[in-house]
Amino acid sequence: MRILVVTVVHHPEDARILHREIAALRQRGHRVVYAAPFAAREVAPRPYVEGVDLPRAAGRDRRAALRAARVLLAERGPTVDLVLLHDPELLLALPGTLRRWGHEGRAPVTVWDVHEDTAAALVMKRWVPRPLRPPLRLAVRAAERLAERHLRLLLAEDAYQHRFRRPHPVVANLATVPSEPPEPPGDNRVVYLGHLSRARGALELVETARLLGPDVRVEVIGAADPDVRDALTEADQDGVLRWHGYLPNDRALDLLSGALAGLSLLHDQPNYRHSRPTKAVEYMAHGVPVVTTPTPLAADLVERYGCGLVVPYEDPASAAEAVRRLRADPEMRRRAATRGWEAALSDLNWADRATEFAMCLEAWVKEASANPTPSAVVAR
Repeated sequence: MRILVVTVVHHPEDARILHREIAALRQRGHRVVYAAPFAAREVAPRPYVEGVDLPRAAGRDRRAALRAARVLLAERGPTVDLVLLHDPELLLALPGTLRRWGHEGRAPVTVWDVHEDTAAALVMKRWVPRPLRPPLRLAVRAAERLAERHLRLLLAEDAYQHRFRRPHPVVANLATVPSEPPEPPGDNRVVYLGHLSRARGALELVETARLLGPDVRVEVIGAADPDVRDALTEADQDGVLRWHGYLPNDRALDLLSGALAGLSLLHDQPNYRHSRPTKAVEYMAHGVPVVTTPTPLAADLVERYGCGLVVPYEDPASAAEAVRRLRADPEMRRRAATRGWEAALSDLNWADRATEFAMCLEAWVKEASANPTPSAVVAR
């Protein structure tokens, strides 16, 4: 198949988009054009995909990105078999585009990959004025219902099914799990992998590192929201922690093995209550005990598999104490690491689902090819 993958919000090196989904499609022999904000993120396209640079949609300034996406979809959409969209913002670029494709009789199958609960996430967007959040939530729900009528949907979580009237395939955020047991956890290094924001516990992460002191090195990997960058930069300069900034997923994962613990300090927010933190799965996959706040799906992982410890929300002292418990008990941390890796290998391994994901898209294109009309792109 010829496939156009588009994002104006996510980093071009996003693990779900590039390292899982695009990789799975390429393994099946499909040709991928990847449109993403490469220049804005100061990265080059990987040599194995055709890269198209788009403006980045950030904060309140999203018009330029949507205009560029609309032009791209109008020009490149009819030349491909399938368009895979990764941002709810891109739904705004579709109405006229879908009509144009229909009139030309060259409509690709169009798929929206639903990464998060967008309406719930609005409460955490500081750039959205508070009075606008309730009507925007209603608008998002209406847009989701409209998208369900005209697009195919993929969901990142089973819990997202309740937002839609019909069932849709779930492509969970799993990890690529090493087939051999990873390096045993050490006793002097803690890791954090993922985006950094207030709601994701960035300030608690800094304070946890401060409480742990110089005997335990805290390594932080990920890009940060503007309102927490100063705190992270200062902590890095003071030697409280080491902030690597954003690293491509394959480089970031190399830093996990051998760590004493992996931290996931999400706050109690609606968008996190039914989402499984990918970082927790990646810690498990690399034999790192998990220390997490009690978001339901993360706590379920830890309690079901015995792969770490659960600590209260917004409580750096408890997080630091959990790390100390693991450090003081080599058997506990080795047991948590082994159980986490075994669970990830058997139940949470992307390698077991990659072909299923690609075959789902292939089936939709085959169905559309058998019925080559504009209605072929409409999910009935």
